[in-house]
Amino acid sequence: MASHDLEKRRLSKLRHYAIEQAMAQLEAERPGYQPLAIVASICAYEEEGNIGAVLEAMPETINGEPYTILVVVDGGEDKTAEIARSFPQAVVIEFPVNLGHGVALQVTYRYCIDHNVKYVVTLDADGQNDPAEIPDVLAPLLSDQADFVVASRRLGQDRTSDRFRKLGVLTFSFIMNLMTGAHLTDTSTGYRALRVTMLADVIDRLTQEQYQTAELLITCLKRGWRAAEVPTVWHPRQSGTTKKGANWLFGFRYARVVFGTWWRER
Repeated sequence: MASHDLEKRRLSKLRHYAIEQAMAQLEAERPGYQPLAIVASICAYEEEGNIGAVLEAMPETINGEPYTILVVVDGGEDKTAEIARSFPQAVVIEFPVNLGHGVALQVTYRYCIDHNVKYVVTLDADGQNDPAEIPDVLAPLLSDQADFVVASRRLGQDRTSDRFRKLGVLTFSFIMNLMTGAHLTDTSTGYRALRVTMLADVIDRLTQEQYQTAELLITCLKRGWRAAEVPTVWHPRQSGTTKKGANWLFGFRYARVVFGTWWRER
């Protein structure tokens, strides 16, 4: 047990060191930069074939208001960070090593909390989410109808062909609704809009290095924050392959996070 605890502490310190290095690099590149009230965040791991097209599709403004585009590059060996930095409007946080999608999201949330951002929209770097829909995803927050907005492919249109993943979306939504009393149709999507005061309430409870979507949603719902949905069109990945692994493995790991988070927050 002592050896296991020592290993956990070692990995935690290495993770914090990598994040500190990334934030120091950001400060060197953009000294004193302050993000705007709305942040659109894209977490990317080896997405050099997709990140450029996603950034090109980002709207110039959201409802006429300027916003910050934040790209968190989760390590990797390709040119994702280089391509992101070629877009002057993109603020880039680059991890020196791969830390996991959940960690990249946690860094996004803490960055927004620490810089007094009001709202953050998260979307994928693989081209499956349409950036033109960002104003629609954000709208329930701006009208104070919700604190957590999910872009639902079941309310909209899912143009992907993986039937196992579609069944997983249906199954996990049913389970998570039973656990939380919510009435959501898509609880597995990373395309969402979040109130930063809500994130400040839950950030210290988030632990997942991967599959953080379920952990965040269950934690927020269990703590009384309001959730809503808007329809979205879910597109096939533009290029490359998913980093989530085989369907059965992804399903098992995701289920473990769902039930583990529910048990913790019950």
